[in-house]
Amino acid sequence: MQGLFKRASVSLLALMLALPAAANAQTAKTVPESQMQMQLSFAPLVKQTSGAVVNVYAEKTVRRQSPFAGDPFFEQFFGQQMPNRSEKQSSLGSGVIVEANGTVVTNNHVVEGADDIKVALPDGREFPCKVVLRDDRVDLAVLKIDTKESFPTLPIGNSDAVEVGDLVLAIGNPFGVGQTVTSGIVSALARNQVVRNEFGFFIQTDASINPGNSGGALMNMKGELIGINTAIFSRGGGSNGIGFAIPANLVKVFLASADAGVKSFERPYVGASFDAVTSEVAEALGLNKVRGALVVKVSEGGPAAKAGLKAGEIVTAVDGIAVEHPDALLYRLTTAGLGKSVKLTVVENGREAQLPLTLDRAPETSPRDQRTIGGRTPFSGAVVENLSPRVADELRMPPESAGVVVSDVKEDSPAARLGFEPKDIIISINGTDVKTTSELSEIAESDPGLWRVEIERDGQRIRQFFR
Repeated sequence: MQGLFKRASVSLLALMLALPAAANAQTAKTVPESQMQMQLSFAPLVKQTSGAVVNVYAEKTVRRQSPFAGDPFFEQFFGQQMPNRSEKQSSLGSGVIVEANGTVVTNNHVVEGADDIKVALPDGREFPCKVVLRDDRVDLAVLKIDTKESFPTLPIGNSDAVEVGDLVLAIGNPFGVGQTVTSGIVSALARNQVVRNEFGFFIQTDASINPGNSGGALMNMKGELIGINTAIFSRGGGSNGIGFAIPANLVKVFLASADAGVKSFERPYVGASFDAVTSEVAEALGLNKVRGALVVKVSEGGPAAKAGLKAGEIVTAVDGIAVEHPDALLYRLTTAGLGKSVKLTVVENGREAQLPLTLDRAPETSPRDQRTIGGRTPFSGAVVENLSPRVADELRMPPESAGVVVSDVKEDSPAARLGFEPKDIIISINGTDVKTTSELSEIAESDPGLWRVEIERDGQRIRQFFR
């Protein structure tokens, strides 16, 4: 019997050696073929990489308004004895050290609004850190540990090389129980409509991801970071085998912006709006696949217009990489980087064309002229700016928005008490159109006494009267 196993092993070895060299070079990924291979362990890989995955503790102060505030009866008898209370809230997540100087990448939602942030290493040491850059649209944040020590890092891989079926490890701190490693495969790519933000391009995995894993590492078998774990699909709050990670190539671009010292993460301005390709659209245009980004509108003078892009066309690829949906198009343009030029594959009437598109920052066509309105006016305490594609992008508004916008409202100001909110577009005052911040200031200084104000909020017109 022992001789039989030896002969079988020799035969298997001979068969493997007989494979063409070219085939071996092309087949870098193999399926386990023996019991010995099935008994292989991830332990060496975990020991090599887990030191770069940290726990992130964020604490913020939240003001709780007294339920009796504004009640004449309680204010008469208790006065200021029942003031608004402040309490601290803590959140727990994970992060990945990507630079030896203590630069950590995590999710924005882990640290959003935090007053105090600390990271804890697997060896038990804790360090304070500060936020270098964060963005709620892509749900990423870069932190810097406040020390001069050198730390172990996790190299960032190429997420475009990831394929469905690849083995992956997820490392994080689920439920605060401590650093945990789970294994699985890449279940899908280019997933969108996963979370309620503007980013829609995720790696899907069945490696167990739970609350607390957010900001942790999704790692390939080379020990490279291929994604930042960010969301789970669950009705009960636990892992159901469907988790999502932000691709590493987006992390690279975001990290480069942080290293450059920018105040906000800017994505390329296209000057066009897109919609998903439905089966009806695909049939009408003679497409054999329901995928791509349908051009809905092109802004005059923008990069898309200069490239020759027209409404009704469908963008199917960027630099030869297929585009599944509009979110995928935005992802490909973002990861290409500002200042670069890409080639769009465009289909119209069954004909395919290549259009060069230059990626640049959103323009500030009208100087923003930021002003804080004061005096005895309903707008007192409102910070206003002239709208432009860049200001609209910063405020997460449609790029074609125009006019004067409220970018901020001072707390407890007349504007705040009257209900003005950021992103309100001031259309007119007392029947006079407001096109610039200087016009708004002139009207405010005139103090007409009666104010008929028309604003636009979320696409709807609202009219109010103030005295």
